Amino acid sequence: MRTMIDFHEARTFAIPMTDRFRGLNVREGMLIEGPAGWGEFGPFAEYDDRESAPWLTAAVEACTVGWPDPVRGRIPINVTVPAVDPDRAQEIVRASGCRTAKVKVADGSLPEDLERLAAVRDALGPSGGVRCDANGFWDVDTAVSVIPQLDRAAGGLEYVEQPCRTVEELARVRRRVDVRIAADESIRRAEDPIRVAVAEAADVAVIKCAPLGGVRRALRVAEACGLPCVVSSALETSVGLAAGLALAGALPTLDYACGLGTLSLLTDDVVAPARSLRPVDGYLPVAPVPPTPDPAVLNRHPVDPARAAWWHDRLTRLVERERAMR
Repeated sequence: MRTMIDFHEARTFAIPMTDRFRGLNVREGMLIEGPAGWGEFGPFAEYDDRESAPWLTAAVEACTVGWPDPVRGRIPINVTVPAVDPDRAQEIVRASGCRTAKVKVADGSLPEDLERLAAVRDALGPSGGVRCDANGFWDVDTAVSVIPQLDRAAGGLEYVEQPCRTVEELARVRRRVDVRIAADESIRRAEDPIRVAVAEAADVAVIKCAPLGGVRRALRVAEACGLPCVVSSALETSVGLAAGLALAGALPTLDYACGLGTLSLLTDDVVAPARSLRPVDGYLPVAPVPPTPDPAVLNRHPVDPARAAWWHDRLTRLVERERAMR
């Protein structure tokens, strides 16, 4: 399929962010066109070629063979709340229209996290769902101490995502707290994702389309884990988010809202406003193909030539790496 794509024509994008998130002020990536439409290639800058390779596979899947048929037409969405002050957290939640919020924690002080969670609960009301994400920041004892405090501040948490780094640490935390534990990095970075289930390390699996190599590969991971799944974004534009929605739409069961409303973290998109995948009343539709990038929108955000060259070199290197492995 790669012979059907002119990778030299891939276009780099750089969209500023509304708030600093994951250490980023600008989200960069590339848009790749193929016979079936468009794919997004956007592994984070610190990822090496091995970790970035599945992102290319996912982009190629989207723009060449497309995705499996969905079993549902729309997906419940959570709003993502960065490590911001309480007033800003409430503003983000109320503007989203979502009934579930995922709140970033462990990116500042514990009192700040507690205030942010309380503010989110106030914005959602008692019936809303609140979850938080520590990105593997804590050790086991810290997680066991902190999680009950976060749970009280939030008025009840659906789950805590990746409180510690390793599968073994997650399993130890899960045995010592009453809040559900979700695995994210431990799913997509483990050589054998089924380790999470075997070790009884999590109650929920967070799966991301691009880091797992596309919709079909992610579905196999979900089946192997045997856990309830939440589909989350990797901070994509609407082109990449469409793949995440296709994955959520194809899962046999979907018990939780998905983290695919992350366009709220970007100041703009790469597609026309009418095609932009922003939740309405807390839902997003499953589309058969990704939306098409709009040159006028892309031109609003010129990319530094040195950064564009860096991305093209990275893409070329990965394409050549995969060809050599065949």
